[in-house]
Amino acid sequence: MAEEKKQPTSFYEDESNLKKLCDFLRSKEGPAVREALLMEKRVHYMKGEKLVNFLTAPKIGTKWPTNLPRFANRTDAINACKELCNYQFILRCEKRGKGELAMMRLREFDEAGYFTWVYEGDKTMSHLMTTALVMGFLFCVCFPIWPNFLRVFVWYLSVTFLLFIFFLITSRALLFLFVWILGWDCWFLPNLFDESLGFADSFKPFISVEKTKAGQLPYRIGVGVAFFSFCYWAVTQPSEFDGFVHAQGDFLKDLYAGTLLSDMSQEDKENIDKPKMQSLEDLLKDLDTNPDEAAGGGVDDLEDEDQLDSMLDNLLDVEEDIDEDEE
Repeated sequence: MAEEKKQPTSFYEDESNLKKLCDFLRSKEGPAVREALLMEKRVHYMKGEKLVNFLTAPKIGTKWPTNLPRFANRTDAINACKELCNYQFILRCEKRGKGELAMMRLREFDEAGYFTWVYEGDKTMSHLMTTALVMGFLFCVCFPIWPNFLRVFVWYLSVTFLLFIFFLITSRALLFLFVWILGWDCWFLPNLFDESLGFADSFKPFISVEKTKAGQLPYRIGVGVAFFSFCYWAVTQPSEFDGFVHAQGDFLKDLYAGTLLSDMSQEDKENIDKPKMQSLEDLLKDLDTNPDEAAGGGVDDLEDEDQLDSMLDNLLDVEEDIDEDEE
């Protein structure tokens, strides 16, 4: 019995075992922590008493790791916390204000003090994710030099994902509308767009159904009348609705084919700052297509030269007459 009571204390004197305990305390199963600013850096902190209480009596539903011995009393838990301070896995600090902490000279563990987490766990996955992020960024920057088949693949993948998100949102809204008219709030994947949840938790629960709040009957009747009126119009006016459906089909085809915007419009957009001048080929084509106009233009040029010569002759005659009068 004496050996079993000493087992937690001797076990947590090893640094590697303390790291396992820190990994557990820093996980979702660990004690609740708060956020604050310490030397202009956002950190997580907790009170020493709450840490000891968690080690001795974890909250209901906590899954304690099988490779870590439990603490039989507060003395063993306090000794383990002292070891955390000695290895600087937690750092003692003091509160200066709401959401603001400051450093302290005292480093010993005290249940009445506040402690900031310094231990961040294994950073291998974080380094791998950072490397993957940098490589992905460089890969996207090099998009202009990608091979054509890869750019086409990314285009199809992007368009498919965009259409999937659009139809998912639309189907969720229509499902909610149908059931809401009947007096129930039904959501498919209700936490799908909840930013406060993780990736896996965003898909839980799969569906939720609740009774609508009182006082929504007039609104449900109005929305139901408007919706079924639209359905009646779509059925009784097949030509207009069929045209709308056909236009949507053409839109999807152009979207997948990459011809939603024509190449000429893109070329004009790229050359918007360049002066618009006809090329030599265009000028030759104009001469070939309009030979009569080109010949007529030459006659007009000759007539203009004759008129100019006659005007100069008249001007010289007038000057000669003026000189004779003066003499």
